[in-house]
Amino acid sequence: MSNMANVVTSLSLVLPFVTLYLAFIDKYEDGIFCSAFNYIYLCTLKLFLNYIQMITVSNVSVQFGKRVLFKDVNIKFTEGNCYGVIGANGAGKSTFLKTISGELDPTTGSITLGPGERLSVLSQDHFKWDNYTVMNTVLMGHTILWDIMQQRDALYAKADFTDEDGLKVSELEEKFAELDGWNAESDAAALLSGLGIKENKHYLLMSELNNKEKVRVMLAQALFGNPDNLLLDEPTNDLDMETVTWLEEYLSNFEHTVLVVSHDRHFLDSVCTHTVDIDYGKINQFAGNYSFWYESSQLALRQQQNQKAKAEEKRKELEEFIRRFSANVAKSKQTTSRKKMLEKLNVEDIQPSSRKYPGIIFTPEREPGNQILEVSGLTKTLEDGTVLFRDLNFNVEKGDRIVFLSRDPRAMTALFEIINGNMKPDAGTYNWGVTITTAYLPLDNTSFFNTDLNLVDWLSQFGEGNEVYMKSFLGRMLFSGEEVLKKASVLSGGEKMRCMIARMQLRNANCLILDTPTNHLDLESIQAFNNNLKQYRGNILFASHDHEFIQTVANRIIELTPNGIIDKMMEYDDYITSDHIKEMKARLYND
Repeated sequence: MSNMANVVTSLSLVLPFVTLYLAFIDKYEDGIFCSAFNYIYLCTLKLFLNYIQMITVSNVSVQFGKRVLFKDVNIKFTEGNCYGVIGANGAGKSTFLKTISGELDPTTGSITLGPGERLSVLSQDHFKWDNYTVMNTVLMGHTILWDIMQQRDALYAKADFTDEDGLKVSELEEKFAELDGWNAESDAAALLSGLGIKENKHYLLMSELNNKEKVRVMLAQALFGNPDNLLLDEPTNDLDMETVTWLEEYLSNFEHTVLVVSHDRHFLDSVCTHTVDIDYGKINQFAGNYSFWYESSQLALRQQQNQKAKAEEKRKELEEFIRRFSANVAKSKQTTSRKKMLEKLNVEDIQPSSRKYPGIIFTPEREPGNQILEVSGLTKTLEDGTVLFRDLNFNVEKGDRIVFLSRDPRAMTALFEIINGNMKPDAGTYNWGVTITTAYLPLDNTSFFNTDLNLVDWLSQFGEGNEVYMKSFLGRMLFSGEEVLKKASVLSGGEKMRCMIARMQLRNANCLILDTPTNHLDLESIQAFNNNLKQYRGNILFASHDHEFIQTVANRIIELTPNGIIDKMMEYDDYITSDHIKEMKARLYND
C-alpha cells in the first residue's frame, strides 16, 4: 500500500473518534477546550481533504449559441481511476475535456482540482513545438519543473553572478531536487523509447520528425512527470499495436486520475475503471469499462422492453450478468491493476441506454464458390522508391476473413486498389472467382461526395429501388426526417462513412473489402458494424487499427513487408504476442 493510502486509512480511523470526542466535550461549558478541539478537528479535516485528489465538476453547462452540448453536470473524478469518455460524434467529448483543462470556459458552473494538483493534457498542436528539441518538448510537459530549470540555467549563465543570485540558485536547486529534476532527462528518455522514439532522435528538433513521431512525443510530454490528473483525447491515433500495448500497460498501472476519449474499444476495456457517457445533453458516470457499459445497457434495454418479466427475475438476471462479467475481467489479459473494478457494482448501476445504433446488415445474394481470389507475383513500389510489397503470392479460400497488416499502411491501400481495378501493379496478376461479387470501402471516399445530389438521389446511384426504399435504407443508417434531403457534399466524416456502408449493403456482395473501416465512425457505428461482420457468411479482406475489430472478425492474418509476407491462420492476440512472429517481422523489416 502506498504512503498516501496509509495516511488516508489512518485518518479515516482517527476522524470518527475526533468527532465523537467533540460531541462529548461540547456538553461542557468550558469554551477554551471546545475551541481547541474544534481547531484540531478542522486542521485534521483539512489535512485529510488535502490527500484526497480529485477533479470536481459542479453545475457545469456548455452552450454554443442555442445549442446546448450538456448542462447541470455534477460529477467527481477521483484518484486511481481511469474514466473512458464516450458519446456519439459531435456529442461534446473533446469539448468536455477542454472545459476541464481550462482551455474552454464553461457557460455556467465551475471545475476545481485538489490542492496543489497538476493537470496534464495531450496536446493536439503538432507544430507548436517545432523550434524545440524532442527532449525539451517532453520536459516542458512538467511546466513547474521546466520553469525552475529555465530560471536556474539563466542564473548560472550570468557573467556578474552575485550573492543574491547564489541564494536564489540554492532555493531553485532545492525545488529542482524535490521534483526529481536530476532524473528528468532519463525519465523522459524512457518514455520516448517506450513510445517508439529511438535514442538517436531524442535531441533532434521537433520540425525534423514526421507527424506520426510528433504524436508520440506529444504523448510522452503528457505522461511526463507523473501528473496528478491526465486528460487524453484519442491517444492511440497513429500508434502501432506495439505502442498501443505499451500505453495500455502504462495507464493500467498509473496511480492517479485519467480521463480519456477514444474510439478504440480494446483500449478502453484495457485501461478504464469507469465509463462517462455523454448522451443527449446529459453526462452520466458508470462503473466498469466500455464492454461492461455496452453489454449491460443492452441487457437493461431488452429487460425494459420485456414487460412480462417480473422485477425479481430481472434483478437476478442483472446480478448474474455482473458476476459473469466480473469473472471474465479477473481472467482477462487486458487488465493489470484494475481487475477488481466491478466487485462493488450494484444492480441499480445498470441502466438502459438511449443510444441509437445503425442497422448494418450485409446479406450475400449468392454463396461464393471454391475459387475466391488468386494473387500471383504482385509488386508495388512508390515513386520515391519505397517498396510496399514484392512478389506477393496468396490464395483466398472459402470462409477466409483476412486482416492485412503492415508498418506502412500504404501497402494495404495499394493492394486493395489493385484488386479493385483502380491501380496497376508494377508486376504480377490477380484473378477473382466467377461467383464472386465484391463491395469495396476505400480509405479515401472524397470523389464519391463531389456532387450536389441529396442523399436519396446519391444512394439511388448504387442500387435499385424507389425513393421510399432509399429513404428507409438511409433511416436504418440514422438519417431521419429532412436529413435525407441534405446534399452529400456537406456531410461530416462519420456521415460519409455511414453512406458508404449503405452503398456497400445495396450490392449484396459475397466478398467485402474494407480499408480501415472504423475511421470517422463513432462507437455505436463501430459496434454495429463489428457485430454484423461476425455473422457475415462471405469472405472479408480488410485492414484496421481497431484491436477488437481485428480480434473478433479475422481468422487469418497476412502481413505485408518489403521482403515478403507472413501468412498465419491464428488469432490476432496470439499473433502480436508470439515471439516467433516477432523474429520473423524483425528479419523481414530488416530491424
